[in-house]
This record gives sequence, C-alpha cells and structure tokens, in this order.
Amino acid sequence: MGGNHTQTKFILLGITNSPHVQTPLFVLFLLIYIVNLVGNAGIIILVRVSPSLHTPMYFFLTHFAFIDICYSTVISPRMLADLLSEDKTISFTACMMQFFTFAFFATVECHLLAMMAYDRHVAICQPLLYVTIISSRVCWQLVASSYLFAFLSAIVYTWCVFGGSFCGPKLIDHFFCDVSPVLKLVCSDTHSSEMVIFAFVTINIVGTSVIVAVSYISIICTVLRMCSAQRRARAFHTCTSHLMAVALLYGSAFFMYLQPPSSHRSLDKVASIFYAVVNPMLNPFIYSLRNKEVKGALVMCRRRFLNHWQHKTVLSSRT
Repeated sequence: MGGNHTQTKFILLGITNSPHVQTPLFVLFLLIYIVNLVGNAGIIILVRVSPSLHTPMYFFLTHFAFIDICYSTVISPRMLADLLSEDKTISFTACMMQFFTFAFFATVECHLLAMMAYDRHVAICQPLLYVTIISSRVCWQLVASSYLFAFLSAIVYTWCVFGGSFCGPKLIDHFFCDVSPVLKLVCSDTHSSEMVIFAFVTINIVGTSVIVAVSYISIICTVLRMCSAQRRARAFHTCTSHLMAVALLYGSAFFMYLQPPSSHRSLDKVASIFYAVVNPMLNPFIYSLRNKEVKGALVMCRRRFLNHWQHKTVLSSRT
C-alpha cells in the first residue's frame, strides 16, 4: 500500500445523525439481519436434508444463501453497533478488510446468478443433455472459479482504493467502507484507480448480466416454440424466482457502481442499504414463496418432523 497507514483511523458518519431516529433504525435493521440469517440458513439446511433438492440449481442456491449471510454480516453488525455508539472510528486495517470481504462476496454473488441463469438455460433448452453438461464436477468447477475470480478482483479493488495516500479529515460519509466515499479521502490522483475499478466492475457486473440476458433470451425463444401452454407456463415458472433475484441485485448494483460519483449522491446510502442489507433478507422469501419445489420440500420436512415427534411420543408413553 502507498505509505504507512497502520496508525490511520477513519470515522464512519453512518446512516443518520439524528439521535431520535437511530434507535428505531437499530431495531429495524436488527430484525432484518436476524430474518436474513434465519432465512438463508434455513435454505441451506433445507437443501441439505431434502433429496428432491439435490440438483445443480439448488447446489448453486446454497452457495448463494451462504454468500448472502457472509456479505451482509460484513456490513450489518458494524452498522448496528454504530447506530448505538458515539465512537464510530474504524482503523485503516479494519476498513480495508471490510471493503475487501464485501467486494469479494458481492462479486461471487454476481457470478452465481450468472451460473444459475446458465443452469436454467441448459435445463429448458437442452434437457436431454442437462445431466451431462451440468454435472457435479462442472458445478464445483464453476463455483470454485467464481470464488477465485472474485478473490482476485477484490484484491485489485482493495489495492486501487487503499493504495493511495490519505490526508485531511478522515470522515467517511457512509455506514461502511465503500469505493466512492473512501476514494474521496485519497490525496493523490485517483483517475487511474477509478478506471481500473470501473473496468473490473464492468467485467463482473456487465459481463455476468450479459450471460443472464443471453440465457433468458434463449429460454424465451425455446419456450415460445413449445406447443403446450402448460409446458410453457411450467418452464416460465421455474425461472421467476431467479429473475426476481437478478432484478433486485443487478438493479441496485448498476445504480451504485456504474454511474458518475456525482450523480444522485443523496440516494447512495438508501441504495447501499437496499443492496447490502435488504436484498439478502429478501432472497430466501423469493426462492421459498415462489418455488413449488422448495415449498414441497418444506412440507415433506414438516411431515418427517411430525412423524418423528409422534413416534418418539409413543415410545416414551410405552416406557
């Protein structure tokens, strides 16, 4: 990194400076975070214990849920603590690690959405070759490559943001260490860093969104050629949950990271809250309430639990 920053400390200005608003916001975001943890952990457990969900789509979904837990955990606990604390200082190392881990998990999530779109494309457009193309080995290779590329991207992002010299007031006008508010504190010229960041963000967000778009264009063309209206409806229904997750993530990501820094600055915190805090909570509901397979697995698990409990009750009554 450029210079010795070990003694550098920043101050996160947070979401709001109004004391009477901070406590209600703390309660609201704490509930959101708890629902996020319970919902995403529930998705992971449900897929693990339900043989009917041992398919590539749900393999990707378990990683998606795990990433949602991770990258919201990078942000939410610190944000919640700052809402109740007067001391909002964060060390240079802690700020850098928060940014690195958030960039890593957010990048992985973009790649996972692209993989899930490709999975739907093969399942609908090439159903006879699905097992061959999307094998277990291929699934692991795709996931591993997404983690590797996200790790390398996060290193580049972190170097570009924290590699310069910091001077003047160390006030970060945000509730976590994100690209734009931290770069504003760098004294040296940040143009080259911004261009590198923009290039990698374009590769990760635009590149994966192109894969999603091409996959769904192919899906739509295939579905429209189907003779049966019932088959068309069933094919579209298998994609609705994924499309909703794509719209939420890419909509907020495009708004946040593919625009000039001066644009609608007042909405940045709102968009970041939606992107980093609310989105991870919504995904379990999207994939459970809109998905017949997940709802069916939930019913089966409930029946198995009730049968096990009844069997245990009968045995205990006999003894």
